[in-house]
Amino acid sequence: SPAGMVLSVLVILLLSVLYEAVKMGKAVLLRRALLALPRSLSQEALTEPQEGHSSPAQGSPSLMAFPISFPRWFWFHVGQTLFHVLQVVLGYMVMLAVMSYNAWIFLGAIAGSTLGYFL
Repeated sequence: SPAGMVLSVLVILLLSVLYEAVKMGKAVLLRRALLALPRSLSQEALTEPQEGHSSPAQGSPSLMAFPISFPRWFWFHVGQTLFHVLQVVLGYMVMLAVMSYNAWIFLGAIAGSTLGYFL
């Protein structure tokens, strides 16, 4: 039906816009993660606690294996990973819709990608 086709094209358009938004969000998180990295990338700098914070598990090897608080860059990396998974899922959904070989769905995906990149 025509109403179903219009709704399908709008859904694909919105999925394409969301895909572009997630792609930009991932780039912003990458920039923040790079700024949060310590200047020295030695293993000691990545695992040492922040200045002024004492580690309660100094002598316990079992507690040292699982740090209580993770550094900022780790949480940015977790966020990037979640954004990547969302981007892959959205990309495959749009690809499967385009593979229906419907010209209107294809145009909706192109228009959504264009609009998402523009915004």
